[in-house]
Amino acid sequence: MNGGDGNNSYANNSLLQKKVILKARAVLQQSITEFYNKTFSDCIKIADMGCSSGPNTFLPIWEIIDAIVDTCNRLKTKAPALQIFLNDLPSNDFNSVFLSLPNFYKKLDEEKGGKIGPCFIAATPGSFYGRVFPTQFLHFVHSSYSLHWLSQVPEGIMNKGNIWIAETSPPTVHKAYSDQFKRDFTLFLRSRSEEIISGGHMVITCMAQTTNPSCKFGGCELLRLIGISLKDMVNEGMIKESIFDSCNFPIYAPSKEEVISMIEREDSFMIAKLEEFELSWDANIENGDKNLVFNTWERAKYVATYMRAVTESILANYFDNAIIEDLFQRLSIKVVDYLDKGIGLYNNLVIFMIKK
Repeated sequence: MNGGDGNNSYANNSLLQKKVILKARAVLQQSITEFYNKTFSDCIKIADMGCSSGPNTFLPIWEIIDAIVDTCNRLKTKAPALQIFLNDLPSNDFNSVFLSLPNFYKKLDEEKGGKIGPCFIAATPGSFYGRVFPTQFLHFVHSSYSLHWLSQVPEGIMNKGNIWIAETSPPTVHKAYSDQFKRDFTLFLRSRSEEIISGGHMVITCMAQTTNPSCKFGGCELLRLIGISLKDMVNEGMIKESIFDSCNFPIYAPSKEEVISMIEREDSFMIAKLEEFELSWDANIENGDKNLVFNTWERAKYVATYMRAVTESILANYFDNAIIEDLFQRLSIKVVDYLDKGIGLYNNLVIFMIKK
């Protein structure tokens, strides 16, 4: 993700991800409430895997705190201390996270002072596709919009003319991406099963495939549109074709059936609840202000800008920075057509699991 707080930063272009967290709020709060109903610990250890940076980093934590406060009030019990670990890759902009901590603690004291125990927040950098915490250490794990990102591009794929799975990609490419996701997700489950106590809870949200023709590849269709824009630039002599053909994105939206099958096969967690929900590509552009109205071009620019915030660092590994502005201008134009036809949608899974 683009760090910092500039116009193209993830911090300033993550309203869609905020909407995803808010849509999954009920499941998250149900999970933490049910956990605390049966586990009266003096200190609850919580990890947010793939926390990123920006205002959304503390949003799930706030939802968890709300659920704990409500449960303690209902049960008339003393509120526990919280030990919260923010996990992401070492390249994540943790500096921005740390700089926003004083404001978070101030808000916590103003709104929850006396209702919750001490809250300690720390960063734990490292890939969640492997062990990050000690054995039987965590009570609760949360992850939102991170697990569709693979640990790597599948090795040895031949996907000429595409930067991701497309209709023109050979079946071997589809299988390679699916197999990479299965390896990664199984490793994620196995690692968390060792780190979470028996009876601990986990809630994850990710993009997912669907049979809805208006929601191709779970929403990753935007990557295909970026690929088409890059192909146009190849044809115009702005990009070398060999470089374009070497570019592939490490992302995969699984089907609901794939996820259920892998959870059952790994056999460390029981699925307590699973829900699906769709969001338009331009979801939450108004950020809660229903009086704001946007035309199609403004909505398309919004989509292109948040896509730039999450893809620019990968594209920079392949292409000259000079093409980036032009590339996302072209993407905006293509998104207009999708939004006009009402076919720009993301499909999402939110899953509440309990460690066996």
